[in-house]
Amino acid sequence: MLARAPGSVTGLFAPADGEGRSRGASFATEDGVVVEVTPAEKTTVTVDGDPTPFEPVELALDELGVTAAVAVRPEVPLGHGFGASGAATLAAALAADATFDLGRDREALLGVAHRAEMAAGTGQGDVYIQERGGLCYSSADGTGRVVPDEPVEYASVGGIDTGETLADEGLMDRFRRHGNEQIDALSDPPTMREFAERSRTLVRETGVATEFVEAELRRVRDAGGAGSMALFGDTVFAVGVEGVLDNRTRVAAEGARVLPGGEDV
Repeated sequence: MLARAPGSVTGLFAPADGEGRSRGASFATEDGVVVEVTPAEKTTVTVDGDPTPFEPVELALDELGVTAAVAVRPEVPLGHGFGASGAATLAAALAADATFDLGRDREALLGVAHRAEMAAGTGQGDVYIQERGGLCYSSADGTGRVVPDEPVEYASVGGIDTGETLADEGLMDRFRRHGNEQIDALSDPPTMREFAERSRTLVRETGVATEFVEAELRRVRDAGGAGSMALFGDTVFAVGVEGVLDNRTRVAAEGARVLPGGEDV
């Protein structure tokens, strides 16, 4: 059984303070991950055909009580700030439920994927964006969602270790302070341009941008667009430009789903 989940990019982030919850704003991308699950005696994972250790997928299937051969076909790079690990894990959970006729509801499968991501240290909530689609953001009333109908360009040259980044207390203090400021100032609903501009301000204030990010953002600015850095990856996204960055996608209007009849799109 096949399932697909969109990728996701976080542009605003404020880590939890004490017993509270982290806050942020992220959008789902039409470019995502397709996963195929086939019953097997033991769980194995391949990425583009190559055997690959993939802890969150393995943990998710273990919690579901099944073993399977899992083929992961990413359309976005793994480990570069696109939430590809979460997308693969969520898609694997959906596909496994359908393959083995487990009868779990969507909320339960979302919980399985989230717990697997947290246990593996590969995500902080990407699956919640990927389950819904759109641009999701913290608001005064909890969580808002809007689906901007516009293209997004992106370019990436590498990943940034999320675990190490989140463990940097000084950096997290800056994100907590400046992230909350930008999230509180975000319109409800925001446009993608405002989201990108506020994200850019946050990246500047926290000093997290790499040389690649700064260089690409200058190109975006010179072309009249608005862009920022994916948190966390050596990756840039932008709106209001055409042909400036290497890749082009759109904000995904829908979330993860099982692909009926073997559909692979």
